[in-house]
Amino acid sequence: MTKDLKLAVLIDADNVPYANVKEMFEEIAKYGTPTFKRIYADWTKPTVSGWKKVLLENAITPIQQYSYSTGKNASDSALIIDAMDILYTGKVDGFCIVSSDSDFTRLATRLREAGMKVIGIGEKKTLNPFITACDKFIYIEILKQEGEPTENEGEKLPKNINVLAKKPLNKVDPQIIRLLSDSISDLADEDGWTFLGELGNLMLKKKPDFDTRNYGFPKMLALIKSINRFEIDERDSGKHNIKHIYIRNK
Repeated sequence: MTKDLKLAVLIDADNVPYANVKEMFEEIAKYGTPTFKRIYADWTKPTVSGWKKVLLENAITPIQQYSYSTGKNASDSALIIDAMDILYTGKVDGFCIVSSDSDFTRLATRLREAGMKVIGIGEKKTLNPFITACDKFIYIEILKQEGEPTENEGEKLPKNINVLAKKPLNKVDPQIIRLLSDSISDLADEDGWTFLGELGNLMLKKKPDFDTRNYGFPKMLALIKSINRFEIDERDSGKHNIKHIYIRNK
């Protein structure tokens, strides 16, 4: 992203856990500055009591929305109305919708139609329509603290490949390998080489929930090296300690 985006962060407290909120906002900071931070729930319910300390620590504004009928999530409509109000103020460049509820699919689509960048954050159980409606979707499960490789992970992979300490959400299966290979071919120059940075951007357009951390790797290059199906060329950029990485299919 070429500039620091002003983001409205809208959280559906009924459909995401309150753990790891600190890591969530650290992740959001990679994409822009949260100018609105609101969270929606019926705060009279004991089920959301765990959020109260989190709200104070992260300066999140709670929005009270009473449940008018049993089995209905009233906070959905309040969040959607606020999102449209914020959109028409023109004070933000994008939205971060924090929920595992696919009911926000149409909202994400509408915001993107208005030229907004839309980032979704939710649990692995989130349904695909909401994921694909976002520019990028991040699973909450990968936002826990990263650490050193475990003993077993160190045995499975070469020492020059960095992995995350916790168990990956997904396996590197033939489908993701094929998507990588096809994307490299789509971008390749006459000699078959593709710039790694452009590859990552195209993968995200094709698969909004693509994130190397889902597969246990902190960076794209580590994921590529683990597959052993691609050639890697590290080219000197002319700047101190900076190399441009190019990939091609074997």
